[in-house]
Amino acid sequence: MLSEALPSDAMGKESLFAASLLPYLVFLWFAWNSRRFPRLALLGFTATLLFVAVTIVAALIAQQRFGAQLADVDSLHGSAEAFLTISNLLVLWGFSRQGPDRCTNGNLVAADGERLARDDRRK
Repeated sequence: MLSEALPSDAMGKESLFAASLLPYLVFLWFAWNSRRFPRLALLGFTATLLFVAVTIVAALIAQQRFGAQLADVDSLHGSAEAFLTISNLLVLWGFSRQGPDRCTNGNLVAADGERLARDDRRK
């Protein structure tokens, strides 16, 4: 079997990370081009890529300098996780400032404040 021929970690977290990066980049491309997301939330989603970069660098430092995994070096791990917290707060703040879509007199209020007729919602 294939699983016996490969080392146990060959299809591990690195492969999963690489496989998940492409769909996230596609999501970001559609999100930016759809113009339906609040700008601050888009910046938060994009800042998640900064978190990934910081985490990779922190993991390399933890391995080379301390001979340990990132999760075992609290100062580096906490610093890397701070970037994730910041990006999540940007997403939250962006959507909370946007507010939910409101329905007024049968018309949906779009993200840019433009009123949409009921027929326009399906487009």
